[in-house]
Amino acid sequence: MMQPRKTALITGSAKGLGKMTALRLADQGCDIVVNYMHSEREAYELCEGIRSKGVRSIAVQGNIAVQADRERLVHEAACAFGSIDILINNAGPFIRERRLFNEYTVDEINYLMQGNLLGVMHLDHLVLPLMRERRWGRIIHFGFGHAAEARGWPHRAVYAAAKVGLVSFTKTLAVEEASAGITVNMICPGDIRGANKEKTIADVEGQIDEESPRGRPGTGEDIARVIAFLCEERSDFITGNLMDVSGGLDPIRAVIGGSRTMHKDPGTGA
Repeated sequence: MMQPRKTALITGSAKGLGKMTALRLADQGCDIVVNYMHSEREAYELCEGIRSKGVRSIAVQGNIAVQADRERLVHEAACAFGSIDILINNAGPFIRERRLFNEYTVDEINYLMQGNLLGVMHLDHLVLPLMRERRWGRIIHFGFGHAAEARGWPHRAVYAAAKVGLVSFTKTLAVEEASAGITVNMICPGDIRGANKEKTIADVEGQIDEESPRGRPGTGEDIARVIAFLCEERSDFITGNLMDVSGGLDPIRAVIGGSRTMHKDPGTGA
């Protein structure tokens, strides 16, 4: 008996890691809901590319840090395709500038928490009834390397706190929803920078990354292929896991003395 086609909603998927994940899941036969905030042209171009693979795709604008946008995103996705079987929580705000916690404004703290923790929980809450109805679902959260260790991350206090909170939520939700056929896992990307987010592994073969223990740069394909595996029909025995896809890199670098001299931060992919 042929399995019904699955629908995947991928936040922040017009570009970068989200785009690579969308293309990978489309190759596996999923219909794709592309979410974007500002990258309208890229989102619609991606939808065209996805449709050329023989599956359906729509683009929906929305800021994941805003409750009304999250509700509209899920509503439009469900109206278009009937359900949401796969939710990839790729989007999440990240402030590049290194700052002490004392230097954040209240609005910035709330925005980072909404985009990286509370908004993710809300999206899951909106989608769970649709998955429970079909007794099948795949939810993917995004973290950072070694997030499960709840280590301090100087100058990234709010972002790190949100993602570490998401670790506990990932493990809890995985246990609660396992009997409903829903798996919940977290992907922790390594240092994947700039254009490499949309490259394949073959694209970077032979390139050297001296900061990476693996020795080569990370790519969008590294992340997308793990997500695609977790979303397969027979990956139902893998839940509540955190998977570092980092080439062995530790993203939390030591602060030198009292200064803010650190190596470059990893591309979060979120």
